[in-house]
Amino acid sequence: MLVGRKKEIELLNAILQDNSSHFVAIYGRRRVGKTFLVREVFGYRFTFSHAGLSEGGMKEQLFAFSSSLKDAGYAFKRKPENWLEAFEGLKEVIRQSNEKRKVIFLDELSWMDTQKCDLMMALENFWNAFASARKDVVLIVCASATSWMLSKVVHNKGGLYNRLTEQINLRAFTLKECEEYVQAAGLVLNRNHILQYYMIFGGIPYYWGFLKKGFSLPQNIDHALFAKDAPLKEEFKYLYASVFKKPEGYVKIIETLGMKKVGMTREELIEASGIPNSGDLTMKLEELESCGFIRRYYAFGMKKKNAVYQLMDCFTLFHFKFLKDAPTDEHFWSNQINTPMVNTWMGLAFERVCMDHVNQIKMKLGISGVLSDVNSWYCKPDPDKGIFGSQIDMLITRKDQVINLCEMKYSGSEFAITENVDRSIRNKMHDLVLQTGTKYAIYPTLITTYGLVDNSYAANIQSVIVLDDLFV
Repeated sequence: MLVGRKKEIELLNAILQDNSSHFVAIYGRRRVGKTFLVREVFGYRFTFSHAGLSEGGMKEQLFAFSSSLKDAGYAFKRKPENWLEAFEGLKEVIRQSNEKRKVIFLDELSWMDTQKCDLMMALENFWNAFASARKDVVLIVCASATSWMLSKVVHNKGGLYNRLTEQINLRAFTLKECEEYVQAAGLVLNRNHILQYYMIFGGIPYYWGFLKKGFSLPQNIDHALFAKDAPLKEEFKYLYASVFKKPEGYVKIIETLGMKKVGMTREELIEASGIPNSGDLTMKLEELESCGFIRRYYAFGMKKKNAVYQLMDCFTLFHFKFLKDAPTDEHFWSNQINTPMVNTWMGLAFERVCMDHVNQIKMKLGISGVLSDVNSWYCKPDPDKGIFGSQIDMLITRKDQVINLCEMKYSGSEFAITENVDRSIRNKMHDLVLQTGTKYAIYPTLITTYGLVDNSYAANIQSVIVLDDLFV
């Protein structure tokens, strides 16, 4: 069941109908649906299709590739001993094919690129010297290791430089696309249910496939994560291992960043984790960011060198909160509804969902066409300067000299601005002006599930965005 992906489907269909060769790179995090998209669009019909092995060296990878060549009808005179010879076999498969368009699908290409092998040289030779000289080859390469794809294929500085004809960064579903999936699957979930499931799994289509008809939302979550044979009980273990060849160092960074909601500077991360300050740390942070597990942002008004790294992956955050200690209760989630621990988590998770839907927020505010920056801001208390100490999770700084100071509040009903909440917002505005010296107008903006209770404090809120506004 292929839901959403309209632009990607149109692009791939246009490539299929074209009369020239194409080299397409598709990347995105594990489980986002890259393989499924390609298979569905091309009707599971390929001139040649192969997926790299998650384990194994060059010998094992070549053996598997040779088996795929055999399945495609290639008769070996002798087994290839390197990738250049292996791609000679692929050329022969293409020459022998009677299909109008020769669609070649190489999945999990990064796994094929083992230590000291000549894969990229062979791929370069295959495309530059053979496929690009024809008019009928569609070469599609995929990998979940986004950082590998970006460095080795998309931004290749060698023989593949500027050779890609198209690239697709396959992103997670939005709330709207998840709703389309739920409806297509015949599931009965309202938008709050969809939001809660999104808080756990984000918009990764694979995880939405575990929803079962006839189950309530808590029952579905228990089935997927907490039951004795729950299919996703060990998912965290495989999530990072499938993307990074030595995941331990990456997981240590993730675990450390998970300790602080607002994120950490590089110096804070080093101090908290004990990880040495080195180029290796820089590389790992860049790779985690390119895969979408963390984000890097610069706090409003602060120097660019003070980047803050923040853990953003919904499932990872949920794992640290509820799965890491391996609860044995098979009905854990059903029994935790409305507990303080879950309610606190929902508040934090809702903030992450809002950050994933900034475009929808800007659309509701009517500023889609206004150039703006979205970042966070914080300051420590300083009584001598009259600074209260504030943390603002989302600021939308607009070129029309307005700042939307966004308060994100998950609530099971209409949210009421209390005296304490009102004071907190006014203190944040005070700190922001005093600390940064900004002359921009500051508009307090509330993002919540069901709207705002009309009380004496409500008039101070300039704009209200509700859950339905995120489903566009």
